[in-house]
Amino acid sequence: MSTSARAVGAALVAPVRSAARRWSRSMSLRVVSSTLVVGIGTVIALGAYATTQIRDGLVEDRVDRILAESARDATIAQERASSTTAANPADMQELVYELFIELRSLGGDQRGIVIVRSPENSSQIPLTVGELPTGVGAPISAAMRAAVDGGTDQPWQFVELTNPSVPGVVVGAPLDLGPAGPYELYFVYSLADEQATLDLIQQILTVGAVVLVGLVVAMTWFVTSQAVRPVRQAARVASRLAEGRLSERMSVRGHDEMATLAQTFNDMAESLQRQITRLEHLSRLQRRFVSDVSHELRTPLTTIRMASDVLHDARGDLDPAAARSAELLSTQLDRFEALLADLLEISRIDAGAAQLEFESMDVADVVRDEVEAMIPVAAGMGVTIAMRVGEGTHTASIDRPRVGRIVRNLLSNAVEHASDAGVEVAVASNRRGVAVLVRDHGVGLTTQQVDRVFDRFWRADAARARTMGGTGLGLSIAREDAHLHDGTLEVWGAPGQGASFRLLLPRTAEGLGKNAPLPLVQRQGAFTAVGPEVVFSSALTDVADLTSDADVVHPTSREGD
Repeated sequence: MSTSARAVGAALVAPVRSAARRWSRSMSLRVVSSTLVVGIGTVIALGAYATTQIRDGLVEDRVDRILAESARDATIAQERASSTTAANPADMQELVYELFIELRSLGGDQRGIVIVRSPENSSQIPLTVGELPTGVGAPISAAMRAAVDGGTDQPWQFVELTNPSVPGVVVGAPLDLGPAGPYELYFVYSLADEQATLDLIQQILTVGAVVLVGLVVAMTWFVTSQAVRPVRQAARVASRLAEGRLSERMSVRGHDEMATLAQTFNDMAESLQRQITRLEHLSRLQRRFVSDVSHELRTPLTTIRMASDVLHDARGDLDPAAARSAELLSTQLDRFEALLADLLEISRIDAGAAQLEFESMDVADVVRDEVEAMIPVAAGMGVTIAMRVGEGTHTASIDRPRVGRIVRNLLSNAVEHASDAGVEVAVASNRRGVAVLVRDHGVGLTTQQVDRVFDRFWRADAARARTMGGTGLGLSIAREDAHLHDGTLEVWGAPGQGASFRLLLPRTAEGLGKNAPLPLVQRQGAFTAVGPEVVFSSALTDVADLTSDADVVHPTSREGD
């Protein structure tokens, strides 16, 4: 198909699509259109029925009068012809002229007279016959003449007259002129008056139908508007409530059903406002409490830290039990300080006080730095880390410390659960976003665990000891940091097949788009397609086969938590 043809097709389809969108989005338009279609159809049907009945009544009454009149006049004409004493051609011609004049005067201007010689006439008396007025005999058909010659009792038929073009009726009768032989007498009636009456009735019905349909449409639009207006107002108020404008209410007028709906809606909004206000107050109190406690704990914690450092430094002079206690105290204080730092960070995020300093940098460099920092810990646990980076640069505007913290949390979580199977990291990008994928092949996650993996202080296996001293807030903070960048953090897992975390960060103000640079669930060979492998531990020989097509996928973005 050529470009011009496609352009013409698009130009023709565009109005149809626009009308379809308006039809689907407007209840008033649907109701009025349906009423208009039904009303027009009903009016047309009733108008056609009424017109047909009126036409049939007018024509039947007129035909009855025509047949009675033509039968009477045909009898008069035959009686005159039978009682005449004319015997020569001149006298017979005079008789024909008199019959024309008499029959014309009896029928008036709405009837024409036609006298023609019968095909069976063998008389030698020539007569000049014809029609009055001129041209009125044109509609007489051969079938009509055959019916008259065949002796049919008062044959008649509908015809179309000319000059003017109006419907008419032709009635035939035989006429015996004695010595002149048999002739055919035809009465041609015009139905112009009946046609004019029917036209007038149709005009009145048309005007009445247009007025009736207009009134029905106007009434339907008025009634529909009355019913739809409160619904539209409720939709606008509900939208404003969803935007956080909790003081919005519907206007209540009258005491009908719509007023009851508006009052009920306002009561619901009032109840929601009270509940949300109460929950916001409780949330503020909770955040303030956590923040205050975290701050207040810093002073005694500093004192305890100083004492712990003294004991830890002097542990060589202590007995084994006391030395071990000093080491445990120092370790748990480290964890306590990390927990306080995470609690303060969560409090700042919940309060909307988190401050980001964006700068344009290559995300792959950030990931590479975090992977290299994680190598000693992973090596101590016997876990290898392999990294692949896609072609090109992966520049985005990010807050370097927060993105580094996200990657660090994902890596520590993967190393914690890798079970000696290794961890794989991939970085790729497209025009709108950068993806960082961290994949382990450990114990994996069930569907229920995937749904809760970003919950605060939640652990997949409560009986399992933390080998890296996590606080239980790492993944929660990582998700919040991703949201602060207008990005997402998603997880997939399957029992016995490991877990996969994907961080998506936007590169432009257009957002992430629909096509991610890396799939959340990696199939066989997917990492190989990203880029060359960089192994950060000599213990890794080959990249393990990733999930097969039979894997059960449980992806989630956890944006609603």
